[in-house]
Amino acid sequence: MNRFFAFCIFVVLNLTTAHAAILDDIKDRGFIKVGISLGGMPMGGRDARNNPVGYDYEVAKQLAERLGVELRVTDVYGDARVSLLVSGQLDLIIGNMTVTPARAEVVDFSDPYFKTGLRIIYQKGLNIKSLADLAGKKIVAGRGTSGAIFVEENIPEAELVYSENFAPNGVLLLRQRRVDAGIEDSSMADYFASQIPSLTILPGIFVAGDVAMGVKKGQPEFLAYLNDFIADYIASGEYEKNIKRWWGEDAEIPELAK
Repeated sequence: MNRFFAFCIFVVLNLTTAHAAILDDIKDRGFIKVGISLGGMPMGGRDARNNPVGYDYEVAKQLAERLGVELRVTDVYGDARVSLLVSGQLDLIIGNMTVTPARAEVVDFSDPYFKTGLRIIYQKGLNIKSLADLAGKKIVAGRGTSGAIFVEENIPEAELVYSENFAPNGVLLLRQRRVDAGIEDSSMADYFASQIPSLTILPGIFVAGDVAMGVKKGQPEFLAYLNDFIADYIASGEYEKNIKRWWGEDAEIPELAK
């Protein structure tokens, strides 16, 4: 376990504030503080007027509407997602966060509201047919992300180039050919490969996993409320509608675990 997660566990174990009334607190103050990764469409980004948009934002907006409160968004990525949550600066994370055992030691996860996996995106013209071909290559990844951990464990001969976020920072490095490849959730990798002619993807999904909302430890009522919301989100057809809105009418609808 790295030092960051060890620190977060220390913080969680030393929190003494009662969390049972979090839903009442949110309703009383009239707004909910949600961390969303706005660094890569279609999961999250900004429009021409700098307003948040994307799949995660739509989910957060629907949750706020159900609560009857204002949605206040903080742009988060990588390690910052968890640190802001455990320090109390966020009520929850709806920020393209894959469920992992290490993260589950620090935060509680809701039921999944999306499913994704890691994908390699690389410069066209390179002879990349497998992970082994990435040995010695420069790969950009967000610090503390599942992608960075995957490269460290599975492509140790590669040179990891850390970026604060995959988009726009990591994508800029790819555009400028300062790195050979990048690793990110398939939702974002596929999107940018379709938008940037000089880039392509390595076929295959690595470490497929559930994407869930993250909340502080010790908030069972809040977690139950979120799970009810997610169940309704899926059953009502909003889940399928949201995916087709951002990935197209022909998009495959991932089946979610219950």
